[in-house]
Amino acid sequence: MRIMVVCGAGASSTFVAVKLRSAARMRGEDVVVEPGSASQLESLDGIDVLLVGGHLEAALPSLRERAAATGTAVALLPAISPASLDGEKALDLALNAKAAAL
Repeated sequence: MRIMVVCGAGASSTFVAVKLRSAARMRGEDVVVEPGSASQLESLDGIDVLLVGGHLEAALPSLRERAAATGTAVALLPAISPASLDGEKALDLALNAKAAAL
């Protein structure tokens, strides 16, 4: 499964991506996690789940509209500091979003 994590500038998404990779590795989940910024998000082709930083909630409707064209599931991360984000919970959020989209 391919997960894209987006935030405003790309820094927070990098931090979250590291936590997601660690949680996936501990569980034995086969995932690829890529960080990025919402403003530089070009294509959702091949992305199974788009995790959106909580501070970008206002952009969620347009991101969901774009994601619908590629079958990409979209989930909003909690509006907390990336340092406080639990990688296990973020991974659960991504896995549940993908399952709900099927």
